[in-house]
Amino acid sequence: MKPREEAPATVEAVRSALRDRANPSHAAVLQRFFKTGPGDYGEGDIFLGIKVPVLRAVARAHRTLPLDDAVALLASPLHEERLLALMILIDQYKRGTDEMKSRIFALYLGNTSGINNWDLVDLSAPHIVGQHLLDKDRRMLRKLARSRNLWERRIAIVATHRFIRNDQFQDTLDIAEILLNDQHDLIHKAVGWMLREIGKRDHACEESFLRKHYAAMPRTMLRYAIERFPEKLRTAFLCGTVSQPQKT
Repeated sequence: MKPREEAPATVEAVRSALRDRANPSHAAVLQRFFKTGPGDYGEGDIFLGIKVPVLRAVARAHRTLPLDDAVALLASPLHEERLLALMILIDQYKRGTDEMKSRIFALYLGNTSGINNWDLVDLSAPHIVGQHLLDKDRRMLRKLARSRNLWERRIAIVATHRFIRNDQFQDTLDIAEILLNDQHDLIHKAVGWMLREIGKRDHACEESFLRKHYAAMPRTMLRYAIERFPEKLRTAFLCGTVSQPQKT
C-alpha cells in the first residue's frame, strides 16, 4: 500500500482549518482582553476564538506553507491567521538555510503592519529579529525604537530578549534609554520586562542602569523592572530614595 500523501499547505487550507476550530464565545473574551474597542491599541482586530495550543497544532500541520501565503495571512484582519503565520515563519526560520532565514527576516520587517498586537510581537520578535541579528549589526533596532509605530518600537525592545539570553545586555540598555520617555503603557511594560530579564542574569547590571534612570522612568516601567528585587530595595526605588551612581 502506498503511503498516504499529505495535502499541500496552502492559504486556503489554513483558513479552512482555522474556521473549523473557531469558537465564538471565546472570541468574545479575546476581543475584550486584547482591547479591540474604539481608540484602544487593538482597535478593529477580529478574533476567531482559537486557543494557542490548537493554533500550534494547525501550524505544525501546515509548516510547509509557501512564504507568499504566509504574507497573505499576515495581511488578514483575523488575529489568529496572523498569529499562525508567525508560528509558521518561526518554524521555517529555525529549519531554513541562511538564504531562507534572510528572506524571512526581510519579510518580517516588511510586514510589521500585520504584527500589530503585543502577543504577535512577543511570540515572534526574539525568534526572528533577535535571532537573525545575534551575529550581525544591530543598529536598525535603534531606528525601530524611534518609529512612530507602536509595534515596531515594541519589536525593537522585545527582540533583544534573544541577546539577553546570550548574556549580551548593551543593546537592551541602549534601546531602553531611547524608550524612557515613550508615552505608551505597552512600551513601559516591555522595557521593564526586558530590564527584569537582564536582572535575572546580572542583577548588578540592571541595578546600575536603574539607579541612573529610575527617576525619569514611567511608574509601570519601573515596577516591572524591579519586580524581583528584595522588598527593601524595591521600596527604595519606588519611594525615590535610591542614590544615583557616583560619577567618575
